[in-house]
Amino acid sequence: MDLENAKAQMRKGVLEMCVLAVVAERETYPPEIIERLEGASLPMKEGTLYPLLVRLKSDGLVDYVWREGIKGPPRKYFTITAEGRAFLGELAASWRELVSAVDRTLALPASRQGQPPGEPPPLLHIEPQRPPDDERS
Repeated sequence: MDLENAKAQMRKGVLEMCVLAVVAERETYPPEIIERLEGASLPMKEGTLYPLLVRLKSDGLVDYVWREGIKGPPRKYFTITAEGRAFLGELAASWRELVSAVDRTLALPASRQGQPPGEPPPLLHIEPQRPPDDERS
C-alpha cells in the first residue's frame, strides 16, 4: 500500500471540517484559508479549495460577500452560516468520537507492552477443545 496515498486520503476526509472551522473563526478569503491550513500542517491547493467552497455554499453552510481589495480586484470573503456552524459542531463531535475510537484501537494491549511498535503480535497456541460428551455423535 502506498503510504502517501493513505495519508492523502485521511487528509481529504477532514478538509471540509477544517475549512468550515477556519471560516467560522472570522470572515476570510481563500488565500487566507489556505495560509491558515498550511500553518496547521494541512496543505491545500486552490484547485481543491475553490470547488469545496462552491459545494459548501450550495449546501448553505457558508456564504460570501464581495469586498473591494486595497490593491487589485474585489475579493470573495466567506462567512459561516448558522446551519454551517451547527453542522461544524456535529462534525467536530463525530471527529472526537472517531479519534477516540482509533486511539483505543491503536493502543497496545497489556500483553504487548514492551514489544516494538509495528511488530506482529505473538502467535497464540490454542488447542481445539473437544465438545462435551453429549454433543458427540
